[in-house]
Amino acid sequence: MRNFKSFLMEEEGMGTVEIVLIIVVLIALVALFKDGIKKVVETIIKTITTNANKI
Repeated sequence: MRNFKSFLMEEEGMGTVEIVLIIVVLIALVALFKDGIKKVVETIIKTITTNANKI
């Protein structure tokens, strides 16, 4: 029983859990705003290509 209590009080894995949750939130945000992100990236690439042709 003492080992089980010490296992519950141990906080070494908390950093991993927090990182996984942050990644899940970021993936959800990308999924929600996929079309907007795609338009911004396409605009940036188009601008870069147009300016590169001027050089």
